[in-house]
Amino acid sequence: MYEYINGLITNIYPAYLVIADRSGVGYKLYAANPYRFEQNVESHVYVEQIVRENEITLYGFVNENEKILFNKLLNVSGIGPKSALAILASDDAEGLVNAVATDDASYLTQFPGVGKKTAQQIILDLKGKLDGVANSAGLATLNKHDNQNAALADALSALESLGYSAKDVAKIEPLLSTENDTTDGYIRSALKYLVK
Repeated sequence: MYEYINGLITNIYPAYLVIADRSGVGYKLYAANPYRFEQNVESHVYVEQIVRENEITLYGFVNENEKILFNKLLNVSGIGPKSALAILASDDAEGLVNAVATDDASYLTQFPGVGKKTAQQIILDLKGKLDGVANSAGLATLNKHDNQNAALADALSALESLGYSAKDVAKIEPLLSTENDTTDGYIRSALKYLVK
């Protein structure tokens, strides 16, 4: 029902914040890390409303991408709003996406409330669904190649186009990062590792 609220952040607590809109209504918003907001400052806070049988709860986010990631986590079987917020509180979106892309369940178990079974479910449910979430104000870019130089990124994309799995490409990426400076050079080196 709500997309965002513009207002003055009047109070910040460990689990939630209070934002007052211009009509004088104060909204209690649960947030992954409320301390990323500033008290007594006019803010634009993205909001997700969750209606349950006995409660209506609002969740607040620094930006739209954090809200999108929250909703994607809610689609995972066994992940509720509190678990999704706990995962987002780590402020390591890039690590989360890389763990899903490379089937790294052990990385996901570091989040509170995420055991081995839930970690495997996160990978199963989110594999290939996090690519469209982009960088914005505090969330790391959710594309595993964006932090590399353009030539390396092009080479890795070309390898995936040639039919190599994203998992295989991710394994050899660290081996390539300092060896070449052209796309062609990266591809040649990568093929040496992949053919072995």
